[in-house]
Amino acid sequence: MKNDEFIVVKIEEVHKESKDTITLTIPYKLNSKPGQFVMLWLPGSGEKPISLSGEKDGKFTVSVCAVGSFSQAVNNLKKGDKIGFRGPFGTHYKLPKDCTSIATVGGGYGSAPLSYLTEEAISQGKKVYFIEGARTKTRLLFTERMRKLGAEVLLSTDDGSEGVKGYSTDVLKNVLETHKIDKVFTCGPEIMMKKVAEISKEFKIPSEVSMERYMKCGIGVCGQCCVDDLGICLCTNGPILSGELALKIKEFGVYHRDPTGKKV
Repeated sequence: MKNDEFIVVKIEEVHKESKDTITLTIPYKLNSKPGQFVMLWLPGSGEKPISLSGEKDGKFTVSVCAVGSFSQAVNNLKKGDKIGFRGPFGTHYKLPKDCTSIATVGGGYGSAPLSYLTEEAISQGKKVYFIEGARTKTRLLFTERMRKLGAEVLLSTDDGSEGVKGYSTDVLKNVLETHKIDKVFTCGPEIMMKKVAEISKEFKIPSEVSMERYMKCGIGVCGQCCVDDLGICLCTNGPILSGELALKIKEFGVYHRDPTGKKV
């Protein structure tokens, strides 16, 4: 498949992850890597970049939280409905061959690509500390699946309904103080990822973040996802960036731009 061509297939399975998040199983071999994304397309609703939450046996999965009109339309889909996509696009998380232990830090549905990464890391015999934070217990995702894989699952919630009452970044700091971690990976709210990158830098541990922006083309043509003030396109130079590079981006964790280019 060429990246600028849409493929339309029938959804094989719809799994309810939480009240507002579903996982779609799509029967198509992408040959993707953890951290990459597809441009998901629904006629009448448009298209959006969605991170992959897994791929195996000739099928890939995307996990979508209903936060806007497009994602709400996706959440209304059923088994057998048709959906379009193109991709995979973007850079991916990089697991060094010589590392033995990693930490992943997810916030809400940002945990989707990290669940894919965790599967890959465990298949390579690496120890994974799967750290996830959410506002409340019912918004935590993939925790049982990660436990069954063999990951060390460490949770935090704003209201204390599950795990530590507080932030996932507090959990990360404790893990880095008490365990040998070779690399840190994160995806979620930008203010959280910025803190993860800063903490990792403090401990002199390399990190990678998944940084998203409004995207139209997905292939580095339109320039819509360029960031201040490095000017790199996140659809091609990202979404996965080293924490060191992300901290050089002026807008990281501070603001983004809407479809018109206005700061938000």
